[in-house]
Amino acid sequence: MHKLEDLKIWNKAMEVAEEVYLLTANFPKEEKFGLINQLRRSAVSIPSNIAEGAGRNTNGEFKNFLGIANGSSYELYTQLLLSIKLKLGSESLVNPILSKVIELQKMSYSLIKSLEK
Repeated sequence: MHKLEDLKIWNKAMEVAEEVYLLTANFPKEEKFGLINQLRRSAVSIPSNIAEGAGRNTNGEFKNFLGIANGSSYELYTQLLLSIKLKLGSESLVNPILSKVIELQKMSYSLIKSLEK
């Protein structure tokens, strides 16, 4: 088991989820059950799966949940790009979040590799 507060990847994922909530608060209300919902769900899925994996008993289980979190990060990345294309979020607001998502993907890959040793 791992202490969540000590996991850099979990802390970064929490930051991303918070930033996605703040970003989508300014989206049009008609997107409430569309892209807002999808963005928030995928953003929350990342730290949630990291947390669930960290609470499991084996490194293999942790790796599995990191893989799920990584899949959610790719989903979030896609949705953020779509929000720019649809002009729901400006590039100046979305690009910093995209950078953090890419950083999360790299962190996930590195952590998975370290758990394989």
